[in-house]
Amino acid sequence: MDTTHSHEHTVKTGRIVVGVDGSTEAEAALRYGAGLATAMNKRLDAVTVWSYPIAYSPLPPAYNPDEDARSIARQTAESVFGPEWPAGFDAFEREGNPARVLIKESEDADMVIVGSRGHGGFAGLLLGSVSAQVAEHAHCPVLVYHDPEAQKAPGDPDVD
Repeated sequence: MDTTHSHEHTVKTGRIVVGVDGSTEAEAALRYGAGLATAMNKRLDAVTVWSYPIAYSPLPPAYNPDEDARSIARQTAESVFGPEWPAGFDAFEREGNPARVLIKESEDADMVIVGSRGHGGFAGLLLGSVSAQVAEHAHCPVLVYHDPEAQKAPGDPDVD
């Protein structure tokens, strides 16, 4: 009977999902997620969510929110990883409400990571933050990543 065990770590099991919206906080969350995915031998998916904006004026005919989201996902991935993305990483876009989409993605994820502050703006204040909604309703653990460097404003005192 052969009792040797293979310690091959090339097959990634499970996945970590990171919400990416082009903010520095989302980029920091992706960078942190990459470290966790490597340490835990998980796949890593960066998800950028888009929806048609509610506008009072017509949108330019050339406006393509799907392509805009795809561009945000690619730019964030390249900022974190450079032009060569690691094995087990994918970046993609989905249409819909950011919190709902990330909650749906959490159904088959081991963890969802979101930045503590994104491009929510005033509408985000009215609707509740994406991170709070995802943390409340996700089907897996949620890590709300706080990047001390990204959140420090010029002139802020160092607070420990």
